[in-house]
Amino acid sequence: MKSKDGSSGIDRDGWLYAARRIASPNFDERPGGEAISLLVVHAISLPPGEFGSGDIIRLFTNTLDAAAHPYFAAISSQRVSAHFLIRRDGALIQFVSCRQRAWHAGRSSWQGRERCNDFSIGVELEGCDELPFEPAQYGRLLELIESLRTRYPIDAVIGHSDIAPGRKTDPGPCFDWQRLAPLGALLAPRRD
Repeated sequence: MKSKDGSSGIDRDGWLYAARRIASPNFDERPGGEAISLLVVHAISLPPGEFGSGDIIRLFTNTLDAAAHPYFAAISSQRVSAHFLIRRDGALIQFVSCRQRAWHAGRSSWQGRERCNDFSIGVELEGCDELPFEPAQYGRLLELIESLRTRYPIDAVIGHSDIAPGRKTDPGPCFDWQRLAPLGALLAPRRD
């Protein structure tokens, strides 16, 4: 995902050229001087276990219709986002500039540091705990991480469950961490 001039493909405002941009209102500024050093892999499907709808986009843009599905009544008022979403076919959407703090991690801690949103980039994969992810998603995720690493000092790639154990399970047991083996030392040791 490099630009024609060989750069990272990320503009100075933190937007990836190769991603479709759909701005979310759910972000704020990172604390001053905070370096982006962590990438958090999430999984989401809306309705749960279903793929291909626009409901994830609607959730991240505060336009999810609470009456459209019984599950949505409980989540439609949440104000959440991620920097990126990778659809089942590998399509990439960016909701929040990398320079800003997306609201993806919630209450979280990594290696003794609280508030992971302050220093992380959140990447949602369209998926769930019960089904495998698609090869196109792994390929796109590796490309995205490579692009982000050329611009930001990312030193770990972890799952949401690693920063919120007991509270979150994603990306779940069907996520194949071995597919990210090219990242080597960036991958946190797996507890499973």
